[in-house]
Amino acid sequence: MKLATLKDGTRDGRLVVVSKDLTRCCAADNIAPTLQHALDNWAEIAPKLEVLARDVEHEAVPCERFHERDSHSPLPRAYQWADGSAYINHVELVRKARGAEVPESFYHDPLMYQGGSDGFLPPRGDIPLGDTAWGCDMEGEVAVIVDDVPMGVSAEDAAGHIKLVMLVNDVSLRGVIPGELAKGFGFFQSKPASAFSPVAVTPDELGEAWKDSLVHLPLMVDYNGEPFGRAEVGVDATFNMAQLVAHAAKTRSLCAGSIIGSGTISNRDPDGGAGKPVADGGLGYSCIAEIRMIETIRDGEPTTRFMAPGDTVRVEMRDADNHSIFGAIEQKVVQA
Repeated sequence: MKLATLKDGTRDGRLVVVSKDLTRCCAADNIAPTLQHALDNWAEIAPKLEVLARDVEHEAVPCERFHERDSHSPLPRAYQWADGSAYINHVELVRKARGAEVPESFYHDPLMYQGGSDGFLPPRGDIPLGDTAWGCDMEGEVAVIVDDVPMGVSAEDAAGHIKLVMLVNDVSLRGVIPGELAKGFGFFQSKPASAFSPVAVTPDELGEAWKDSLVHLPLMVDYNGEPFGRAEVGVDATFNMAQLVAHAAKTRSLCAGSIIGSGTISNRDPDGGAGKPVADGGLGYSCIAEIRMIETIRDGEPTTRFMAPGDTVRVEMRDADNHSIFGAIEQKVVQA
């Protein structure tokens, strides 16, 4: 089942069921007015949405053309957005570039920060940037939406609470991060609004590509129209999404509609070293910071600049038949 939220002039938009090929959609207002309402009552509402999804596929109900540009992020705002760091290769590169070791605990205790969730950017919404010195970066990731998760849930049980999967561009301001972290109190100004894919899908929609609470497909990140990242999501993950959900729920319950992110998708090179650019036959990168870290380790300083007004980023995932699964995040950086 594929779900989206269309803009309708309200903060939370209008829930629609989307066809598998992303060409058509049908309003779900008579079942649930918003995706948050559906998640609040998932056990009761999901079966009704599944029936509607089948009717959409069989063209048994009136549908309208689905345009990704008309979509909000599936949840235009959420009760909680927590982003983990499942790909330790990304952390290792960042630490190595500044001559620091990765603490041993990072390999069994995930990193996680709580981001702003009171408003997300639409998947085709501009990224406002106040100052290029802030070091604007994209971060291509996978995220999951859960129903109500009890405190202290095991990773095995957490897997059953994952109801929807989507993509995210977790915008980061790399030039602001060091000063904030130096205060010892975590991210805030350095993590502006993120954007999620036009469509969120139930895990079963991914078929064999969803295994062990991970998507086993490449994440396609294009920067200024050129391939920038093709990292394999199911490779080099130190933690899966269920483990991240369990980590978030260790000391408190998570309410329905909470979003948990994977962190930047990052792969090692087959020889165990840092990944190579797509142009050189590698899988590339899901953020600019990673190639800058590699340049710093190799050359002593980075040469790839961060994003500036006019730059564009596209984040998408395609199935084995080359069909878009979630639709595409397509954003342009603009002067705030």
